[in-house]
Amino acid sequence: MEIDLGKLPFDLDFHPSDNLVAAGLITGQLLLYRYAAESTPKRLLEVNAHTESCRALRFINEGHAVVTGSPDCSILATDIETGTAVVRLENSHGAAVNRIVNLTESTIASGDDEGCIKVWDTRQGSCCNSFNVHEEYISDMTFASDSMKLVGTSGDGTLSVCNLRSNKVQTRSEFSEDELLSVVIMKNGRKVICGTQTGTLLLYSWGFFKDCSDRFVDLSPNSVDALLKLDEDRVITGSENGIISLVGILPNRIVQPIAEHSEYPVERLAFSHDKKFLGSISHDQTLKLWDLEDLLQGSGNTIPDHSSASDSDNDGMDVDDSIAKPSKGTKRKNASKGQNFSSSSNFFADLD
Repeated sequence: MEIDLGKLPFDLDFHPSDNLVAAGLITGQLLLYRYAAESTPKRLLEVNAHTESCRALRFINEGHAVVTGSPDCSILATDIETGTAVVRLENSHGAAVNRIVNLTESTIASGDDEGCIKVWDTRQGSCCNSFNVHEEYISDMTFASDSMKLVGTSGDGTLSVCNLRSNKVQTRSEFSEDELLSVVIMKNGRKVICGTQTGTLLLYSWGFFKDCSDRFVDLSPNSVDALLKLDEDRVITGSENGIISLVGILPNRIVQPIAEHSEYPVERLAFSHDKKFLGSISHDQTLKLWDLEDLLQGSGNTIPDHSSASDSDNDGMDVDDSIAKPSKGTKRKNASKGQNFSSSSNFFADLD
């Protein structure tokens, strides 16, 4: 299935329990569609959410609302039934909001263009913490729920780990001399995989983040803008050349290309709630819904047995509370980082 969005999309997300998919556009619009197998997706909602582009979005509150972020520094929560704004926070960040991810049922994280990560409690209605950990834009984030640690990647070429229990930046990698664009946790929490601007996948061992432990250089000559974990041994990659590939990790190998967007850069990837569909958005201004079972035919689509797996890594996380800034890298933006917690203290309060 293919949806012509009409404008460039920046993010997509699937409803946690229903056949709904949302997309955020360069125009600032939020679009919501209902989909079903063997039928044309139906647009249910079109909202002019932001004055600038809608760069980031996630379903929250058990799917009753969609939260969006924008370069206009606002975060908006929209009711999916009525399309009305539940609440808008005009100064959520001191710079453009570039990424939003779900953490727990009641918390999300947002990252901006100046390297700041904020954690929001949707139940208490407040900003829990702010981590000024990077010098460049936050490109992606992923959450290790068992240890309550938030892993972030940045255009400054570093990876960070924020401990949400202690509310401290736990560690930060050395500069990789390459922009880190996407991140997933694999191998039962033992490996962190990062996609880069040059097309190399960097593999970090959990607890040893100062430098990567392995590199997969044969994936693509183009940037790897999107990573989506299929299982503990396989990841789906979306590249600047429009190719969506299934990739094995340790051993590192390209299993096979599985989909494409006609040489247009793949912006984001996501699974439907039941994992029957893979969603992808691209600079070709389309949202494509791929039947995952059809895509994986012939690729050894079995769940790996980890019972005999062994790894010398442990969770002895390297900790550096001072977090000295690495010696390399340049700052893309010089605007001051605003901290306006008072204006955000009641954010999400109306969602309960």
